Amino acid sequence: MKILANGMFCVSLLGWSGGGGLEAAPQTVASPDANGPSQGNAEANAAAGPSAGDPQTQPQQQPATQQPSPTPGGPIVQAAPELPKYPDVRLPGESGWWVGFTAWIPTEQPIFDKGEASNYTTLSKVTMAGKPKYAAGAEFGMALGLHNFLRLSGFEVRAAGDFTAATNLTLFNSNYNSGWLMSSDYQVRDVKLSFEYLTWPYPVESRKVRLRTLYQLHYVTVRSGFDAPTQPLFDSAGNPLVNSGGQAITFQTSGTKWFLSPALGAGLSYYVSPRLRVEANGAGFFIPHHFAVADTDASINYRILGQFELGLGGKLYDYKTSTKAAYYQTGFLGSVAVSLKWYSK
Repeated sequence: MKILANGMFCVSLLGWSGGGGLEAAPQTVASPDANGPSQGNAEANAAAGPSAGDPQTQPQQQPATQQPSPTPGGPIVQAAPELPKYPDVRLPGESGWWVGFTAWIPTEQPIFDKGEASNYTTLSKVTMAGKPKYAAGAEFGMALGLHNFLRLSGFEVRAAGDFTAATNLTLFNSNYNSGWLMSSDYQVRDVKLSFEYLTWPYPVESRKVRLRTLYQLHYVTVRSGFDAPTQPLFDSAGNPLVNSGGQAITFQTSGTKWFLSPALGAGLSYYVSPRLRVEANGAGFFIPHHFAVADTDASINYRILGQFELGLGGKLYDYKTSTKAAYYQTGFLGSVAVSLKWYSK
């Protein structure tokens, strides 16, 4: 009983102090102990992530890829600097198209003779008489690509003259006696297609020299004719003379040969100035005992009146038809040449 009375007294004393003038001592919030955070704080920290002062190990970052360092003593390769670019200069005549005319006066005389296919022993060698008044030519050209040309050109040479037969002759199966007055005529024609490809320099830039490779195709025709103009064709009564076959006698005879030939060559041009150009070209081809052709020229050309060009120089031309035929003709022609061209640009 004594113990129960003491307990009741204590309870009464506490109730009086809580509702009366004594204030309760403030409770101190317990800080996390040294053993670690409480369960609630641990969950909050886990949700928020590691703090700056948290001694926990930070996640490792992937190291940046490093370029391998050059091997000591090995070569160091560096890109070459870009080369400077220079403008490609086209001089007059290297663009657009043109037309032109050429004239020259060859003085040489072609040779006519029998070939390997002839079946007689009489002589046939004749030097064609006469000299041409002039040889006329024309051309059309156009620029292809950078400094390349395509050129179509042609010329014709013809002449006629008289001579006295020094011996008996057989010409195109017609017989002529020694001492007769003879006449001869001939015509040589060449049509040429030429592709002129720039070989050097490349790139051209502002250089003045042009070296071109020439790829050509020649179509050559050669005509030869003979006659004995002083020999009688009629008898005293005015009747035509006939041969043993009953045909009228004639002393006129002629024949034509032609061949198609490729040709290879080179052309060189030097531009002294935009208006003045020096040029030389040469090409040829042959097959022994069949045919041969060679065509060369050189000229100095000067621009006049804007788009016109006047040229002065020389030309050489050599040809030969097949010696395996019954008859053939060969000739070497050359002289001073003049030309006049008109350029679109």
